[in-house]
Amino acid sequence: MKKILIVEDDKRIAQNIYRGLVSELFDAEIAHDGITGKQLALEKKFDLVLLDVNLPGMRGFEVCQQIRIYKPALPIIMLTAYGEIEDKVEGLDRGADDYIVKPFDFRELLARIRAALRGTDARSPETEDKILRTADLVLNSTTKEVVRAGKNIELTAKEFALLEYFLVNRGRVISKMDLAEHVWHLNFDPGTNVVEVYINYLRKKVDKDFKTKLIHTRPGLGYILKEEE
Repeated sequence: MKKILIVEDDKRIAQNIYRGLVSELFDAEIAHDGITGKQLALEKKFDLVLLDVNLPGMRGFEVCQQIRIYKPALPIIMLTAYGEIEDKVEGLDRGADDYIVKPFDFRELLARIRAALRGTDARSPETEDKILRTADLVLNSTTKEVVRAGKNIELTAKEFALLEYFLVNRGRVISKMDLAEHVWHLNFDPGTNVVEVYINYLRKKVDKDFKTKLIHTRPGLGYILKEEE
């Protein structure tokens, strides 16, 4: 059974959509403000999000953008009372898959939901975005994007490869030899400090501006990526 999140502050509209979805054998959940909607979308597993634009707490455009960062494959259909082209463009630019203007016929909404879900079902495993994460750090191996606490982090290709290897092996101590072999594809030269240099680069971008540090040194052993206890 497909599960749909309805983020709509108008309780009458939300209940009407909820009843319609349940009658069509969908599972559904409602959030009446943007902050709750964002939290539910990120913490629970949904197959699609119906997202109103004008929401208390956090506007739908911002909610859409946050969901798209952390769950790039989750379909989002935006609901709004506005028909202006600027609102449609902003919604799509923020990552929405579709846009429907209120008032709408439930049959049209249902058709759009099913179309969006068909698109998701048709995606092969090879085309799925590969997401790696720890704490509030998220790396998308497909789009090469890195985000921490909602902030985009720009990395060079080698810094990205280093962080990706850390995330794949998060919670495990990794030696300098291991890093040199798998990130630089080199036999480890104890006389070179290339690993330390790039660890320093990465720390400045990933840890420096954040209270919780993720990259830790284990003297005599190597490095480990983990959230501080």
